Amino acid sequence: MIEARELRKEYGDFAAVEGSSFEVAEGEVFGIIGPNGAGKTTTLKMLAGLLDPTGGEATVAGYDTSETEMRKRLGFLPEESPLYEEMTPITYLQFFADLYNVPPESAQTRMEETLDELDLQHRQRQLGDMSKGMKRKVAIARSLINDPDVLIYDEPASGLDPLTTNYIIEFTAQLAAEGKTIVFSAHNLFHVEEICDRVAIMNEGEIVARGDLEQLQAEHGETTYHVYTTVQFDGAVRENGRYRHTVESMDAVDATRERAEAEGGKVVDIRTEESSLEEVFLNVAESGRREG
Repeated sequence: MIEARELRKEYGDFAAVEGSSFEVAEGEVFGIIGPNGAGKTTTLKMLAGLLDPTGGEATVAGYDTSETEMRKRLGFLPEESPLYEEMTPITYLQFFADLYNVPPESAQTRMEETLDELDLQHRQRQLGDMSKGMKRKVAIARSLINDPDVLIYDEPASGLDPLTTNYIIEFTAQLAAEGKTIVFSAHNLFHVEEICDRVAIMNEGEIVARGDLEQLQAEHGETTYHVYTTVQFDGAVRENGRYRHTVESMDAVDATRERAEAEGGKVVDIRTEESSLEEVFLNVAESGRREG
C-alpha cells in the first residue's frame, strides 16, 4: 500500500532525511518514532505529497506521491492543523467534501457518522470558539471525508488532555480495525506500542531500526527475570512472604534455583519482563550516540 525507496530530502547542505526505505502493507499500522529533528515529519510530508523528495521515490496506494489521484486515496493529519475558525464543523467539512467531489448525500452521511463516532457536540458552533481537543476531532473528521484508503497521522493527540488523547487513540485503533492503512507518529511511545503493528525508529534523518515490537525487543531490548524463592540471599527483596531475585539471563535463573535449593528453599515463581518500546528507543538512541 505504501512503498518508500531511498527517500532523501535536503535543505541546502543539510539532509533532513537520508535514504529512508520501508514498506507498509494494506491494513497495517506503521509507526515512525524518533527524537525532535529526526526527520519524521519531513518523511510524512513527502509521503503525503506536500514535499518533493530530493532523491528516491515513494508510492501510496499504487500512485506516485506527486500524482493527483494519490491525494484522493489519502487522509493526512499534520501535527499543526489550523482550521477556518469562522466556520462551523459542518460547514468546514462540507467545504472539504466539495473539494474532493464527494456526492452531497454521501458527504452528509459520512460527516454525521464520523462526528458521532468522535463524540463531537456543538456542531453549529464556530471553530474559533472550540477547545483544542474539539478542533482536533474536526481535523480528524476532515481527514476521513473522502473515505481514504491510507491515513497519515502526525502526532494526532499532541497537546491534548488525557481523556481526549485516549479517545483519539482508541478511534485511530478503530480505523485500523476497519481496514485503513495508517502511518502514525507520536512522541508518546505507549500509544505507538498500543496500536502499531511495526515501528521504524529514526535518528538524524535515518531509519536506524525497524520491525515489530518483538523483533525490536530481541535486537535492541533487554529481558529481565524476576525469580521468587522461599529463602532470602544476595539482597533479594521481600514481597508478600517470599523473596524476589532480579536477574538478566536464564543461566542466572538456573543459578538462583540451585542457590535456593542449597539454602533449603525453592523457587515458587518466575516472571519475565520485556523492555518497553520507550526503553528500546532509548537503547537505540544511546547506541547511536556512542557510535557517533
